[in-house]
This record gives sequence, structure tokens and C-alpha cells, in this order.
Amino acid sequence: MDTTVDLDSFASLVERPDDVARRAAEDRWLALDKPRGGLGQLEELGSWLASVQGGTRVRALNAPKVLLFAADHGIASLGLSELPAEGGTVRRVHAVLDGSAPVARLARRYGAGLRVIDLAVDADTEEFGFEVSRYRVRRGSGRIDVEDALSAEEAAQAFRIGMAIADEEADLGTDLVLLGDLGVGSTTVAAVLIGALCGTDAAAVCGRGSGIDDRTWMVKCAAIRDSLRRARPVLGDQLGLLAATGGADFAAMTGFLLQAAVRRLPVLLDGVVSAACALIAQRISFRAPEWWRAALLTGEPALAKAYDRLTLTPLHDHQVTMGEGVGALLALPLLQAASDALAEESFVPAPAAPVEPARLPTAAELLGRL
Repeated sequence: MDTTVDLDSFASLVERPDDVARRAAEDRWLALDKPRGGLGQLEELGSWLASVQGGTRVRALNAPKVLLFAADHGIASLGLSELPAEGGTVRRVHAVLDGSAPVARLARRYGAGLRVIDLAVDADTEEFGFEVSRYRVRRGSGRIDVEDALSAEEAAQAFRIGMAIADEEADLGTDLVLLGDLGVGSTTVAAVLIGALCGTDAAAVCGRGSGIDDRTWMVKCAAIRDSLRRARPVLGDQLGLLAATGGADFAAMTGFLLQAAVRRLPVLLDGVVSAACALIAQRISFRAPEWWRAALLTGEPALAKAYDRLTLTPLHDHQVTMGEGVGALLALPLLQAASDALAEESFVPAPAAPVEPARLPTAAELLGRL
């Protein structure tokens, strides 16, 4: 099987958001009858939304969607989480699907769609149904302190799946993605990737995750240290890094972030897992972070380091640590307010140059070039 993915193509395929639309939005803010800067953060967010939407008019956000990439991680078998390694992810996925999880309740409250994608949950393929598990790459992953999480083939497959999901959402008309994760042990994997990419030691990126005590933190820190030793030799190979010390969910989220930027689909990062994937994507395409915003701080030291490297400022710090897209959903009303404040006005900026469809290739078109 050919496992090659042309990562270099993203450097040219990902364009910058529309500066003409951004400047026009900034002019509109100045023209409103209000004090200069009186709407605070809404003004920066509204201008950013104008730039990522392009076109001749700011559109209200009316089709946001939470995407949760789900997977189990072998490193969780060391007992690094307050959540059980066996069956913990399965129960969390079911809670989202039956509508009882906080993310499902908040999504209904804020009018956001919700989608779960099973990439590597340790469960039977029939557990969640075809729509959730049709993209599954494998069942669980390797224990990254002693073995690879994925094979090279699986990493490439997951990356391509993420690209395909970005195409699906763009074609469906989703206008903002809130990117989250579901998986026991995922904060440990994220800490390894961020520690490797930022050149820090294990203690600097090891957080409390699900609320672990001091003893468990030390075990987690040792696992991160051993995994960092395996990550550093493959730092120059992004897919190799995802295979060695990532997972199918991380590889898919990285592919998703890059193809979403190609398709001009803005993304709100939920926490440390999506931030780790964003760091890898940034190495592939330096312009890609301009299509993203950071939702929140969670107290994870690795997250703060990732945001600093990405030059992203989180929208809130409500001490939400559970992941699963909850923090991103709490930031959604702020973005909706920013778009509404401009969209409700008769606002027509200078027209931007039209974007031909050929400039926004689908994942299938990209794969055809390989």
C-alpha cells in the first residue's frame, strides 16, 4: 500500500484569509456609533470572521458544528487518568450519542450540530453504529512509551480520513467547526507531542488531565519522559511523529485542520489535543493557524505552550478541564455575537477577487496527485 502523503502541497494550497474583507470590517466597526474599541474582543473576532468568510458581506454563524474525534490510547493502561482505561471512552461516546453528556446539552442550547467520529475506540465495530464508526482505523493504539501508536499505513490512512471529513463538512455548509476529542489518555499523548515540538522536558508539559493526584502525576510524567525519547528522533517527519507517539485521532485531526484551511472553513480549537494537532499542522503549513481560534485555557501546561507557539489567544478561562468540546461551545456565543454585530448591518466591503473552485481542491483531488 502506498503510504505517501504529499504534505508539501499544503504550503501552497493554504492561503491567507481575505485581508480586504478584514479591513472593511475594521472600517465598519469604526463607522458604528460607539466608542472606539467599545465592543472589545467582539471587534477582533468579527474582523477575523469577515476575513475567513471573504465575500462581500459578513454572514451570521448559523451552521456551527462540534466534531469529536474519538480513540483509545494504549498509554492509558498505565493508570494515568481518573477515568478507567477499559470502557471509559466507550461510555463517554455513548453519553454524547444519547444526549446526556454536557457537550450534547450545550450543543442543543447553542444551536450547534454534533458529530462523533470513531477513529480507534477500543470496542466492537458495531458498538456505535455505522455513521460513527465507518472511518475507524483500528481498535485502540500502541503504548507510546514502548511502541508505536500506529503503523505508517494507519497514520497515512487516518490523516486522509481527516481531510475527507473536512471536505464533507465544507460541502454540507458548516460555517464553523468546534474541534474536540473523546479518549482516555489523550492528554498524555498531547503532552508528548507538544513537548517534542516545543523542545521541553516532561515535567514542563505534564498536567493533571482528568484530575489526577500527585502519585499518578509522577507516573504520567515518567510515561511522557519515555515517550519523548521515542518522539525526538522523528521530529522532522510529521506523519512519522503521529505514528510513533500520536494516534489515529491525532493524525485525523491534523489532516482535518489542514484541509479545513484549504477549504476556507474556520476552526475553534477546544483544548490540548486539538492544540497538539494544530502544532503539527503549523509545521506543515505556516499559514494554517490564521484559520483557527483558541477557545480556552484548561490549566494544562502543554496547552499554554502550544498557544504561545501558535500565537493564539484563548477566548475564555472558565476552568473547564473535561475536554469533549465543552470549552469550545462556551466560546461559541461570543463568536456568534461578533458575526451578528456586523451581519445585521448593511455592510458591503470592497469586493474581493473571486475564488475559483479549482483553488480549493478536495481531499480526493489531492490524493489523486500522489
